[in-house]
Amino acid sequence: MIQRFLAVLFLAALTVAAAKHKPRVLVFSKTGGYRHSMIGPGKLAIMAMGRENGFDVDTTEDSTVFTDANLKKYDAIVFLSTTGNVLDDAEQDAMQRFIESGKGFVGVHAATDTEYGWPWYGKLVGAYFVKHPAQQQATIHVVDSTDISTRHLPTTWSRFDEWYNFRDIQPDLHVLLTIDEHSYTGGSNGNFHPMAWRHSYDGGRAFYTELGHTEESWKDPLYLKHVLGGIKYALGEAK
Repeated sequence: MIQRFLAVLFLAALTVAAAKHKPRVLVFSKTGGYRHSMIGPGKLAIMAMGRENGFDVDTTEDSTVFTDANLKKYDAIVFLSTTGNVLDDAEQDAMQRFIESGKGFVGVHAATDTEYGWPWYGKLVGAYFVKHPAQQQATIHVVDSTDISTRHLPTTWSRFDEWYNFRDIQPDLHVLLTIDEHSYTGGSNGNFHPMAWRHSYDGGRAFYTELGHTEESWKDPLYLKHVLGGIKYALGEAK
């Protein structure tokens, strides 16, 4: 009887501990190349999302935080318009183990302009940036209107932003948004030009959105809810 009672108490304690777990997100915005002015507004917006949606947010540009011991406290990592080579070999290994442990990744805008020499990362983020034309108005099409990051969006969404062309687009992506190359000048990916996607990768989850270059994006409720949906997917809350 005593053993059974102790087992019940133990299970109850585990249940309470699980219920009290508050997700934690690391926003990483180190730049080794071009630095976007939207990084500051983006950090503030994601911190506000956390306060309003029940997850904690830490921000950093210090790549030395990428250790197994430190990353254990996070459930997802956001690469907020990172550029260039931002992690050394040991830090890359820690990041890879983080994803392999079942955690999540969110890439925003220039996250695809990052770590060109690290093939694992290229597959995680889903594609690499090639070039972009001048910022301009364009039409975005919602491919999956049931996803947590897109179900609030209009089927066709006209917005002003900076539009990337990509290479090495991965074949396993679940594409969420595409851009209509007939609606603007400078597109080079053709009739099917992905702009946001998600996929399972190497044991974890990854979401990427190309949108968000402009500072004004981070005041747009439609865009903010799109990013929030991506974070929720990375956290495993996309039900």
